[in-house]
Amino acid sequence: VDLAICSPPLLPYFSLTVDNDLYNSDHFPLILTDSRHNPINPFRPPKYVLNAANWQKFTSLANINSDIIKSSTIEEALNHIVNIIIEAADNSIPKTSGTRRKQNKPWWDADCQHAYKRQRKAWDAFRRYPTTENFINFKKSKAVSRRTQRRSRRVSWRKFVSSITSTISSRQLWNKVKKASGISPPNAVSVLIHNGNTISSLKDIANTIASTLAHTSSNQNYPLPILNFKKKAEKQKLRFHSQANQPYNCDLTFLELQSCLSKVHDSSPGPDSISYAMIKHLSTESQENLLYLYNRIWKEHYFPTFWQQATIIPLLKPGKDPTNPSNYRPIALTCCLCKLLEKMINCRLVYYLETNNFIHPSQSGFRRGRSTVDNLLALETGIRLAFLERKHFVAVFFDIEKAYDKTWRYGILKDMYDIGLRGNLPIFIQNFLRLRKFRVKVESELSDFFIQEEGVPQGSVLSVTLFMLKINNILKQLPTSVKSFLYVDDLYISCTGMHMNFIQRQLQIAINSITQWSNANGFTISTSKTTAVHFCRKRNLHFDPELKLNGEMIPFQTEIRFLA
Repeated sequence: VDLAICSPPLLPYFSLTVDNDLYNSDHFPLILTDSRHNPINPFRPPKYVLNAANWQKFTSLANINSDIIKSSTIEEALNHIVNIIIEAADNSIPKTSGTRRKQNKPWWDADCQHAYKRQRKAWDAFRRYPTTENFINFKKSKAVSRRTQRRSRRVSWRKFVSSITSTISSRQLWNKVKKASGISPPNAVSVLIHNGNTISSLKDIANTIASTLAHTSSNQNYPLPILNFKKKAEKQKLRFHSQANQPYNCDLTFLELQSCLSKVHDSSPGPDSISYAMIKHLSTESQENLLYLYNRIWKEHYFPTFWQQATIIPLLKPGKDPTNPSNYRPIALTCCLCKLLEKMINCRLVYYLETNNFIHPSQSGFRRGRSTVDNLLALETGIRLAFLERKHFVAVFFDIEKAYDKTWRYGILKDMYDIGLRGNLPIFIQNFLRLRKFRVKVESELSDFFIQEEGVPQGSVLSVTLFMLKINNILKQLPTSVKSFLYVDDLYISCTGMHMNFIQRQLQIAINSITQWSNANGFTISTSKTTAVHFCRKRNLHFDPELKLNGEMIPFQTEIRFLA
């Protein structure tokens, strides 16, 4: 038995994990981590404090020259716009210091902050003018601050104690203890274990995660039959230049720019450090010059190379091993100037798809008037009807491995070609998907650039729509007795009936159809994560249907997490 003993006050500061390497011994060693000595880089890159910006000064300084936009190349024009905006921001928007802020206690709220500021203000006044009146004011404000903090601590403690119930897990309990102690979980990746090697350098960690992400989207992940099918299909050139006189190919308008700009929310800027707020506060003339550049990109069929790059922030998936580089979810930061143009084009693409009914009616993801509630209500309704009619209801929930990262790009373009898209819009998307690069950022360290061979770009506005278009045909070959519902890549099918043999036969036909379509389009259905649930209220003995996916039995469970 391996034991680690410490005094109770130190317990919240330590975390214990079991290493997966024996190190030539007869047992797996325990790794104790002290969060008080976490080797986190104290330096953080300075960021613009947009709440303290002098927007009037910024607008007057950020004058985009129309002559340069019209006469120079697209790359030079884009560099001019970026330099003008950044120079104006540097002179009108303050930046953070670049040092890491100390983590506040969980009970520290706005009232505590306000009382503490009044105390500091009274202290500064007393230091400058040490009069009796100022001394009394300081003592009063100090007493108020102490009283406010004590009250806040009591309220926070009561909430903490009341949240601990008999149903809480040990993990949740210790998370609450650490939070009450003011111990925040480290956001940085401190160590990785890859191919048996321990990696601790931030640069090497960033490169390892980037290499893992690049491998996920690599053609090497496709089975040989799919690779051969891809090579044969991609020999057919898609000619989007014909029949270009369509409404969706006309020049982008200032109204579209303003409409999309009004709907954006503040988000982290991309590699160029330009935020949506800066674009919003450009003068009308500068925004019109920006629109002129957008139309040049639109009509000249050229996509800037800088916009093909993304910065990836890795976030650990809940409950996963932090030393495994495959357990990090990529959060991509792309240029807001590019995302704004994507939004304008995405609106045209979605309008074309919706008005022509190209999106399957069972798809609820990111569609106007649709949400996850639609799929959940459909599932609940099917279960309740089966209960009322004393029938069996069997649902199969599919998991598509790395769906976004493995989406076949040529397949997206082929689907666009098949639904009749021609001209500027599909050509823009074709250039948009080409030669995508990314690098991973861990703390202040950046990895080398890696190429994303397949898949839609993470963090892109167009990616969701393009993925929905690609996965759209997965439901078209199912039997009429099988119902199907999609929320982007979350797919489930269901069948209701009195006889289990009928349900098994119909669902197996549907599973075979989905598998066949997935193999032909570069997707992989996870056999280990695909599960089924059998709902019924019959008291007599009955068996679960035997359903197979790629030759393996689909396990049945009594509960499942769906759309969570």
